Amino acid sequence: MDVKVRGLKLEPTINFITTIIGPRRAGKTYLIFEFIKEKSLKPEEYLFINFEDEETISFRREELLKLPYLSKEIYGREPTYLFLDEVQNLKDWERFVYTLFEKKRYKIVITGSSSKLLSKEIATSLRGRSLPLMVLPLSFKELLRTKSIDFLPPLSSERSSSIKYELSNYLANGGFPDIVFGNARPVQFFRQYLDLVVFKDLTERFGIRNIPVVKIIMNSILSAFGKEFSISKQYKTLKSMGIHVSQKSVYSYVQLFEDAFFCFFVPRFSYSLRKSSLSVKKVYLNDNGFVNTSGKNEYGRQMENIVFLELLRQKEDYDVFYWKDYQQREVDFVLKDRSKITELIQVIYAPDRQAINEREIKNLIIASEDLHCNNLLVITWDYEAEEKIEGKKVKFIPLWKWLLKIK
Repeated sequence: MDVKVRGLKLEPTINFITTIIGPRRAGKTYLIFEFIKEKSLKPEEYLFINFEDEETISFRREELLKLPYLSKEIYGREPTYLFLDEVQNLKDWERFVYTLFEKKRYKIVITGSSSKLLSKEIATSLRGRSLPLMVLPLSFKELLRTKSIDFLPPLSSERSSSIKYELSNYLANGGFPDIVFGNARPVQFFRQYLDLVVFKDLTERFGIRNIPVVKIIMNSILSAFGKEFSISKQYKTLKSMGIHVSQKSVYSYVQLFEDAFFCFFVPRFSYSLRKSSLSVKKVYLNDNGFVNTSGKNEYGRQMENIVFLELLRQKEDYDVFYWKDYQQREVDFVLKDRSKITELIQVIYAPDRQAINEREIKNLIIASEDLHCNNLLVITWDYEAEEKIEGKKVKFIPLWKWLLKIK
């Protein structure tokens, strides 16, 4: 897999810290190795420090700051590039990185599996000198590139069938590189991944001792993907099981799963920012493959999870919400650009028009009236059309065409 397959461009500069963020095993470190390979960097030109290494994080800050000079002792010059992998494992990493950055000698790239490395957090600790790049598991477009499947129109029936076959697999197995390239068996990979997130990212890093509660919350998140996830209900469930834990602790544990990029929470839309932030949120997983570990096939929700991840990849253009009114009518996604609602999206597992539940379309029309938005999209499995419904134009597009941006 090369950088071109991913469509991600790494352009380190002295003036900014390049911050690669995203879930574990999604390809953050690989992106660095591919950059080194692409630029044909010699050993004296870069320094790679892995903060997953226990010996490395045991170093004092002063010792770590001397590493570029030790490199000079070996090669006769300081490195041009500094690659700091999983830097969140280092205590007070912000001070360490900023000390290196202010020397203005190095092009610095840091990676992390913690959302605390996001631009908002770094704006305070690194004074706005960071350019974030999110790396998620492979998108469907990237997956097709790895298999050398041409998806540029015009498409023959044979190629369309191949694309839909790959989408069915993608729906079930997701896009983690280890799975796509056959380096790991899906069930085994995802079970090990869950253990890694729980034990290394949560219990070890944050010193959480209440492992049974963390596991229950994790399983609840897995079961609730594509649905509302209520922390209050989770707290009451634990209480009914005879588990004594505060609601504040439950909230903190849930936040940690989001911090580790294991899941993402989407707020309910409201014109009041306060109401939206306090709303019960819908939860989505960082990859569809986790659904397979439960042995369940819920195609509509799996499609919805894929759509959310694709929206997340482009999120710099808009904010994502879901819509629900007092009668519990719901629309999956509301896209907002600043103060304007730009698009409403409903996701339905439907191979043809008859399989579409009219209630889902009705909800879209009602939301359109409520939010004053006439850009209405229904993402289906294989139905494509443009219809006039109650005076409004509704576009229906198959998931594979939407993911590949085929019109």
